[in-house]
Amino acid sequence: MLRHAIAPVRRYTKASHDVVRHSRLNSDAKVLLLYVQGLPESEAAAPKPLSEHAARLGVKGRAYQKAKQLLADCGYLHEWREQGARGRWITEQLLANVTLTRDEASRARESGADVGVPSERPPTVGGPGERTVGDSPRTEDSGEKDLPHPPPQDRRAPVADEAAEAEEPEPEAEPRSLPAPIPIPIPVPASELAEAEGVLLSLRHAHRDLLLGVREARSLADAAAEWLRRGVSAPDLRRALATGLPADGVRSAVGFLRHRLIQKLPAARRQMTPTPPPERAAPPSRRGLVTCPGPGTEHVFRPRNDETHCLRCRTAAAFEATLQPLGWAEA
Repeated sequence: MLRHAIAPVRRYTKASHDVVRHSRLNSDAKVLLLYVQGLPESEAAAPKPLSEHAARLGVKGRAYQKAKQLLADCGYLHEWREQGARGRWITEQLLANVTLTRDEASRARESGADVGVPSERPPTVGGPGERTVGDSPRTEDSGEKDLPHPPPQDRRAPVADEAAEAEEPEPEAEPRSLPAPIPIPIPVPASELAEAEGVLLSLRHAHRDLLLGVREARSLADAAAEWLRRGVSAPDLRRALATGLPADGVRSAVGFLRHRLIQKLPAARRQMTPTPPPERAAPPSRRGLVTCPGPGTEHVFRPRNDETHCLRCRTAAAFEATLQPLGWAEA
């Protein structure tokens, strides 16, 4: 591990951490980007294709094509292919050390503003001063002794004052208002947090400006889990966060998603109280056995209502009643 390093005073290039620590760019793409960034003004003003700069670094063939594709996918390289006045096709390339959307790159191309070398700074006012070598500055001797600690003070005098103050009645304390109760946060289940974190990490597939790191996604997981707790499905949450992005691009994915999660939070679902089931009527009490007065041997039955004969006797009586009209017609 490099612990002590001497900063160079000339012939160096300032590299951004976003470029050096980029997870998707390989070493060829990073070296090529830093090489073009550190070109002097004389070479930077000359229109040369990116392939010539890569050839000077020894990046050729398939390695150059892969590095170029990674720079274009991450928003560092933009190309425009147009047909000139004589019918020849011209390819114009724009390489930046920060990620640019297509609209931002087009505006930078149209304006043609010269950013300049990043390492150039305005000179500091004044020149470097000389350090004086020698002993510490001398002070005038006033003849007084410098004691390491101040002399102890007599502590008997303040005792009387303290006793006098103790005798005086203390003023009545004004009633203080009780602080407002602190709301207790509702614990979020681990399954909802994991699902919300997965939705946030998958937003980079919808748009490259919404690329989040693992720590950034975990910081927003609580706000995203609140959406899931209020009945929003994971696809609907992903669609609500990834659609309707600003035209000039997203500058900070964390700030943009936090603002959208808070401002577009849907209303909480109403908890419907279940209706109690209807009360069932109590079954009728069971009646006792009653002796049937019908023909035949003595038998008993259990009536349901107010029956006086059993079911068999009533069926036989009804059958005989239906046969009487037929017998009268034959006579």
